[in-house]
Amino acid sequence: MLIEPHDRRRFLIGAASLALAGPALGQNARDPEEELQVRIENNSAPELCTEKDNIELDFISPRVRRMQVQAIHPSYIGMVGSDHWAPDWSSCDLSHDSKFGANGRRLTFWETPEFWLTGYTLPSFWRPNGVSIRVGDRVETGFHLIQLWMLYRERAEEILVLYPPDGYWRARPLPFEDMRWTAYGSSFLTGPVEVQRRPLVALKEIVFEPGSHTFTLEFKRGGQARVQLAKVDQDRIVLDVAFSDAMPDGLPFAALRSMYAMQTMSDAARVAWRTKRGNGWEEAPVIGFAGAQAAEIWVGRHLPSRHNLSAPDMVFGKFQGAAAQ
Repeated sequence: MLIEPHDRRRFLIGAASLALAGPALGQNARDPEEELQVRIENNSAPELCTEKDNIELDFISPRVRRMQVQAIHPSYIGMVGSDHWAPDWSSCDLSHDSKFGANGRRLTFWETPEFWLTGYTLPSFWRPNGVSIRVGDRVETGFHLIQLWMLYRERAEEILVLYPPDGYWRARPLPFEDMRWTAYGSSFLTGPVEVQRRPLVALKEIVFEPGSHTFTLEFKRGGQARVQLAKVDQDRIVLDVAFSDAMPDGLPFAALRSMYAMQTMSDAARVAWRTKRGNGWEEAPVIGFAGAQAAEIWVGRHLPSRHNLSAPDMVFGKFQGAAAQ
């Protein structure tokens, strides 16, 4: 959910994007021998309500220590004239779900003219909000979500969101061409994914390093992950993820969550994946996807949707083991 800041920044970014790393989809600058294949399990189920996450893809490998996550504008983004992002409650009863409210708490942890990190406390949430958030010497608790903002074209753009109580992330690129705004869509988890009513990653602490735009996640089950903002522009946002250890108890190291009612009412409708030495990409509907061993996977839409029309596709890849540099 987009929350406009109460105060407008008056500074202008000198460059049109932050670009530290990240090749295009399907391009891999590393030696193919360094690539890992991971097991992708599909735990999705049909659902009528477009506001429920019924899509779940779990990523499993005891060897993975690094990966890359990308959110990329959909292929039809240039054809979007009028966006659709309003929720559709026609087949839903989510009256008790958490929402932003006037009585919520808002705090800015850190800011520069170009970037800033804020936190929000919601009126209610499905899990306790006791995860500590550290930025430099400052430590805060009691937040349900934290947002990384970027100033672009004299506007505040929310590019990344993390929910500390359950470990969910949402990411999006800068608005495409002359668009003023684009929607969030699918969410993802990084770390030992377990199920407590729904899939989650239990966090103990979040540390943000302003100089490198890196989040370090301390897991309650042990170990940590470093999630670095590597690139963001009008095409994609790229996150580099590094894990300190294998996941405990054979749990997934990542998961994608999304929604699908039908192709034109979805945030994710199809998957495409490639194997380590495959000659091409394979494709399948997301609901009918049988799972696969893959070195890279794309999850998104070919047809425009009436739900979050401009929301990005997601790509997971560059899986590497402990010896990778």
